[in-house]
Amino acid sequence: MPRRARRALLNRAATLAVVFDLDGVLLDSEPVWERVRRELVTESGGTYPDGATRAIMGMSAPEWSHYIRTKLGVDLPEPEINARVVAGVIAAYDQKLPLIRGAVDAVRRIAACVPVGIASSSNRVLIDLAVARAGLTDVMRAVVSAEEAGRGKPAPDVYLRAAELLGVPASACGAVEDSSNGIRSAHAAGMLTVAIPNREYPPEQAALDLADVVLHDIVALEPATFGLH
Repeated sequence: MPRRARRALLNRAATLAVVFDLDGVLLDSEPVWERVRRELVTESGGTYPDGATRAIMGMSAPEWSHYIRTKLGVDLPEPEINARVVAGVIAAYDQKLPLIRGAVDAVRRIAACVPVGIASSSNRVLIDLAVARAGLTDVMRAVVSAEEAGRGKPAPDVYLRAAELLGVPASACGAVEDSSNGIRSAHAAGMLTVAIPNREYPPEQAALDLADVVLHDIVALEPATFGLH
């Protein structure tokens, strides 16, 4: 275990639960989201600049729907923007759920030691669909969408709500994240933050520096990462 990780564990109480992000951690789904949103924007006469995907990552559904309408020039009601994007993502998942190699096994390794949950910016319908198709419904003790929790990431709301549902103080939770806003969210919630940087949309160094542990692949995620045995 890296020295930094050992220091983080020594300075914290025991980990009593672990909360996973979904997109970019369990699913290689960010390219799906970008494609669907880009198609909607361009078909509606808007402009999808290079920085739009990074700006949107972590936003709740109401937040990114508002961003697409006001910043990207899509003259549609925000509920319609949300519905059309979600329908496009569901259609993509119907063809193939983009599970990241080793993600299901990693979740089950951790769930054998402590309760686990999901804190995601995805719409609840997409989280539930992904969890069911990944065969993880039996181990997920709490599932929270940012659209239910208040503000999206980097605000800590979604992680704080997950800890509440798990019945564990946020300071006694671990979190697994891949993006700048996700890392900032988990860190702001006071959780022991494990970063597995997204390869296509890597987090900013300033955000990565907030993580307690950095791994290159979810295959490397073990109970020992959180001081569990």
